[in-house]
Amino acid sequence: MRGGGGNQGKCTIEVVVDGAAEVEIRGDSAFLRTSAGQPAQWRRFECSAPMPANPPGFRFSGVDGRGRQELIRDPRNGGPAVVRIEDPQGGSEGYTFDVTWDNRGGYSNPPDRDRRDDRDRPVSRRFTTDEAVRVCQDAVRRQAMDRFRTQDIVFRRIALDDNPGRNDWVVGSLEARRGGRSDLARFSCSVNFDNGQVRSAQIEPMEERREGRSNSQALQSCQHPVEERVRHDV
Repeated sequence: MRGGGGNQGKCTIEVVVDGAAEVEIRGDSAFLRTSAGQPAQWRRFECSAPMPANPPGFRFSGVDGRGRQELIRDPRNGGPAVVRIEDPQGGSEGYTFDVTWDNRGGYSNPPDRDRRDDRDRPVSRRFTTDEAVRVCQDAVRRQAMDRFRTQDIVFRRIALDDNPGRNDWVVGSLEARRGGRSDLARFSCSVNFDNGQVRSAQIEPMEERREGRSNSQALQSCQHPVEERVRHDV
């Protein structure tokens, strides 16, 4: 932490990427995940103050780097800020970006989450399928990172449970990569569509091989149709 006070909060992040990586920022913590290429590395993570939940006036700004930097998750929708960096050229490259927010307005609510009608009565708004999937992914990812001792978590399959009475459950599978090996696991997550709170999240390990075919191959074969279904549901 450096500085502090004033009307604006700010974090400056600098990382080295050779391929693709994601930076997740929540409060006074940040996680760096490599999604392709060589392992990404930290250079700097400096903030004037912890980033608040649902920060008002949030801004993302790419400062330096030859490739692409993109905000793929806005923290004002609830959850962390996530920035994806893609470096298509050979060799590593340093990337710097800033995130800022307004300190004057305190904490804001997610967009349209607490709207009121002309009689000042609350207007309910249920979470969408896409929002529910995202909050479940965040909960499952944190649990998987603690369980498998790695930040390299890749979701292989994600879908809403279509069994009767379980339409508020998100299920799927993931791969945890570390030290040249991979662990496959199933997960299930229940979310309250009225307020976006995760009720429960569970991870169960999968057998390495089944009926002469690896789980990794089986997951790859079903990943595309499941993704199509999730997009259609959204």
